This record gives sequence, structure tokens and C-alpha cells, in this order.
Amino acid sequence: MVVGSDPGTKLKSSDPLEDLMTTSFETVTSADGTPIAFERTGEGTPVILAGGAFNDRTTLAGLAATLAPDFTAIAYDRRGRGDSGAGAVYSVEREVEDLAAVIDHVGGSAAVFGHSSGAVLGLEAAARGVAMTSLAVYEPPYVVDDSRPRPGADLFDRVRALIADGDRDGAAELFLVEGTDTPAEVVKGMREDAFWAWFAGLAHTLPYDLALCGPGNVLPAGRLAKISVPTLVLDGGESDAWMRAAARAVADTVPGARHATVEGQDHGVLRQPDVLRGLLTEFLR
Repeated sequence: MVVGSDPGTKLKSSDPLEDLMTTSFETVTSADGTPIAFERTGEGTPVILAGGAFNDRTTLAGLAATLAPDFTAIAYDRRGRGDSGAGAVYSVEREVEDLAAVIDHVGGSAAVFGHSSGAVLGLEAAARGVAMTSLAVYEPPYVVDDSRPRPGADLFDRVRALIADGDRDGAAELFLVEGTDTPAEVVKGMREDAFWAWFAGLAHTLPYDLALCGPGNVLPAGRLAKISVPTLVLDGGESDAWMRAAARAVADTVPGARHATVEGQDHGVLRQPDVLRGLLTEFLR
């Protein structure tokens, strides 16, 4: 669930011709009336890109540019982020409706790629029958073994309480340390860097990511077993053991799913989106 690119930086492909592709800004209204913002790049079969915690559409821009020669890449602001509205009340169902609204707007069916908690969103949407041609997910952050402590079942409530008290820094730190198993000393160093303001700025959306993953980040095997769309589950060869174990468990649970490892990468794969191009273009077609 950790941010997948340098905060606030719109990444570009290494191919200058791809960077010249036109990107258009659009909005669509979700089922509860919340506006959901997205950027459309390229031409071809639509692929919806959903980021994880501390991400918005700008941190997906590099992957959108990478995929645009072969697809219409749709990088969107999940609820409460960027130019999207937050809605009156959050629920996983509302986020699923947001994704469904974007898919309906771009043609009624689309491929979907999700990173981290965005991967969980894609899986939940597929399990609920949202129209997808295929689904690719990168390291959905379930905890399936004892290689790390499981987040407390009350983490959602504790993070939300800190946000309600105006302690956005504390909420982001708690989420990182307990939610993503980032060492406390690492987070302390992060708080001293200028980019920490990006994390604090998106802290109000962290309960959304926690709600998606559920108390304790338990793998929802029963729901995932209902997924019928072709599914590719990716992990990074340099990622933490618990993330790799989760990816394998998801691939074993979703009927017919494929598993692949992106060598040399970790959870921050969105910083180097070109490494995903071959795997994603081959599968999502």
C-alpha cells in the first residue's frame, strides 16, 4: 500500500513519441452522485488504472504513457483524491461503483490494472461482477503467513480517530508502520523529507484503503473464488516476503489466475512503469 512513485511527480515513458500523446481530463458521476476524475491517454482497448494508498492519477501517469501505444489508458483519482469527490459516506461498495462508473463511461467493459490497495479494489469489483475483459493486479496487500505481524483489527478506527483529531502526520505514520509493516525508523526518516507533505495530504483517504483490505488484511478466499475474468497476479522479485506470499495466495485462489514475478522490482514498481509493459500488453489484450 506504500506510494508507488515519487509523490506529486507525473512520470513519463522513456519513449518521447509516447510522451507526445494527447491526454484529456474528464469526469464521470458515480452512482451516489460523486464526481470521479480521470485522464485518458492513447487509443485502443480501454485499460483502467487504479492506484493504492498515497496515490492519485498523477502517480499512474507514467504507466498510462507506457501502455498508451497499445491501449486507451485511463488513470483515475479514486474517491477523495485529486479532483474526485469524497461523497457523504465511504464504503467499499461506493468505491466499486466508482470503478464501474468509469468503465461504463469508456465503453461498458474494460481491462483493469490495480496496484496494492487498488489491486484489492480490482479484485473486489471483479468478484461483484463489474464488467471487465481482464484483470491484472500487483501485490494486493493481504497478510497470509507469519512473515509479518497482522495489522490490528482496530487499525481502521485508530487511523480514523487520528484524522478526526487533525493529526494527519500521526495517521500516515500509524498506517505505514502497522498497516504496511514499514520499520518505524524508516518512517521517522520519511517524516523529515519534504515529500512527507504528500503523505499527510492524502491521509484522509487511508481509512478507505484499510476498509478495502478489511480487518487484519485477511485474504477473502470465498469472494476471490467467485472471480471469473482472466486474472494476472504480479509481484516484485525484491518485494517483502509477505507481499510475495500474498500474490501467490491470490493467484492460487482466483480460478485460472496466472502468477508472474517482475524481477528486480519491489512494491514501488510504478516508479519504473516500463518494466510492466511487456507483461501487461501481452495479458490485457
